[in-house]
Amino acid sequence: MRHGKKYRAASEKLGSQNNLTLEQAVKFIKENAKAKFDETVEMAVRLGVDPKQADQMIRGTVSLPNGTGKKVRVLVIAKDQKLDEARDAGADYAGNDEFLEKLKGGWAEVDVIVCTPDMMGKLGPLGKVLGPKGLMPNPKAGTVTADVAKAVKEIKAGKIEYRVDKTGNIGVPIGKASFTEEALVQNAATIMEAIIKARPSSAKGTYLKNVAMSSTMGVGIKISTADLMARNKA
Repeated sequence: MRHGKKYRAASEKLGSQNNLTLEQAVKFIKENAKAKFDETVEMAVRLGVDPKQADQMIRGTVSLPNGTGKKVRVLVIAKDQKLDEARDAGADYAGNDEFLEKLKGGWAEVDVIVCTPDMMGKLGPLGKVLGPKGLMPNPKAGTVTADVAKAVKEIKAGKIEYRVDKTGNIGVPIGKASFTEEALVQNAATIMEAIIKARPSSAKGTYLKNVAMSSTMGVGIKISTADLMARNKA
């Protein structure tokens, strides 16, 4: 695959630089985000864990201090008063049976689904449909809860879920190229702190194997794992 002129120029500018600090990586990304749209800045983290082992399935949530810059569409599956609470909190969609049918039919114009515990019995059978899309609510992610108002507000404010895939990798957005350098560094440091603290005691060897940062159309920049670990020493 042949990359565009702007990508090649940024790649040449980066050269053999690697193991940059978060500040250096963010500075480079902002200086070289040349797309005509506001690019998303993402982090890719490779961990030394075996996701096949239940106790090494790294998963959690974290609230980014500066949000993601993305409008997150939230659907709440609940009933009665909880629907009003969800709508008042800013949910884009709120309902029950009508949305269950839409989801069953393949509708997926949402980014996060929040469900009350009493409705999980109806939503559960849709796991094969929602799971591959990353939409299945989960108590660990705070998306199966009776406090739907709190969940919706946190998600809208920048709460994101991170989860290791079957190859040991985690990919998360940390903001937009239009964010200030300070905002992107704060978001990146926050997600990395959460991932490092989530290290299971059963994981042997090097835990943080590789970390990279990039914008949607930009080159991948390798981040110094030693710097990241030093930031998070107890």
